[in-house]
Amino acid sequence: MEQLYVRHVELLGFEKRDFPSQHYVYMLMVKWSDLSEKLIYRTYPEIHTFHKSLKEMFPIESGQIEKKDRIIPSLPAPRWVDTQKSTETRQTTLNDYCQSLINLPPHISRCKHLTSFFKVRPEDENPPAPNTVRRNETFVVSRELARGVASEISSPIILDTYRVIADFAKTSKNELNVHTDDLVEIVEKNQNGWWFCQCESKRGWVPASYLEPLDKPEEGEDAEPNYEGEMYITIRAYMAEQEDEISLEMGETIDVIHKLLDGWWVVRKGEETGYFPSMFLQKGGKREKNDTERKNLQGQKPPPRRSTIRNAKSIHSRSRQSLSQDAYRRNSRRYLQEKGRRTGTPGRAGPHRNSRNSAKSPLRERKNEENIPEMSGSSSESELKKDAPVIPPRPSPELILERCTDNTRKKVSIHKSRPSSDSYSTSLARC
Repeated sequence: MEQLYVRHVELLGFEKRDFPSQHYVYMLMVKWSDLSEKLIYRTYPEIHTFHKSLKEMFPIESGQIEKKDRIIPSLPAPRWVDTQKSTETRQTTLNDYCQSLINLPPHISRCKHLTSFFKVRPEDENPPAPNTVRRNETFVVSRELARGVASEISSPIILDTYRVIADFAKTSKNELNVHTDDLVEIVEKNQNGWWFCQCESKRGWVPASYLEPLDKPEEGEDAEPNYEGEMYITIRAYMAEQEDEISLEMGETIDVIHKLLDGWWVVRKGEETGYFPSMFLQKGGKREKNDTERKNLQGQKPPPRRSTIRNAKSIHSRSRQSLSQDAYRRNSRRYLQEKGRRTGTPGRAGPHRNSRNSAKSPLRERKNEENIPEMSGSSSESELKKDAPVIPPRPSPELILERCTDNTRKKVSIHKSRPSSDSYSTSLARC
């Protein structure tokens, strides 16, 4: 059996605790080689003690023999007294340290000492009894820090509280059993529709469709669909189970026109639209990550949609009105036709109109010397003529003679005696 090892560590934030005495713990989401994810809590002194023992185990790699050989990242010693400010500012250093640690050679990053430190402890799953007077305060970091942009850290915020609208029974060990009217705190909102929640002393993944904010019917999402669309590639096939869903094979290219927080996005394939699980989509242009994403999807399933939840009980009188797929298709077709009309290129929803007329318009402008508008039964043709530049009327011979040079005026007087009006016109045209 292959040894279990840590493949990623993500710093989610920190928590202020008042039991048994006031202290701070960091929240770390640990992703393992078997694709499981565990939330653990560690104090900074604990992390630094682990760091010192790791250096003792690998004296060469820690630079104790030759400084130039050091590859183990450094970690500042803890302060005598931790404050909220010092705990907050230390997040950047700690996040960088964890990332560097996991990227070390396998004989270090997969050693028993490291895997033991990041394993779930009993106190991670069942924290010490909370203070009955003051509740723990949890502070989360921004997405930019999680992506490695250490300069951007959000101000500490209290975790949002949501209400459960129906009973949910977990189907895997990483999920969380919740019941109607339970209040849960949201640790992480994943765009695939599974949110990491904590309810009292228990933690796990819950479908976003089973949760509602306390102050409004549903969580805010993309206010309006983006009918321009974002290109995505399907990394797993899905067969539609509802009439408003769409079936797609693996490797198909589609446009996402509406991202919804329950993990079911509205996608467009040609003229068709429908709901599709966002966890089976990969952003276009990132094909090199597709194989990794497919492996990560093994054993995972899309979250249930709200329309399939039985006995859902909301505390809000009105829910958000959602668009039907007919409306999505109709609006999408209208947008693409309008876009093709504006850009002068064929839209995907219809052919280019009046290309023949627009090609002939320069010739018509040259022939229409009297600047007389042409009548046409086609409204689109008249629209094109309105947009075309207005040609000024031809100046009179008297005006030409008044503005031309003396030399030209003499030549015109010589040609006036000739009967040929064509020659006279030609001389005037040279002015």
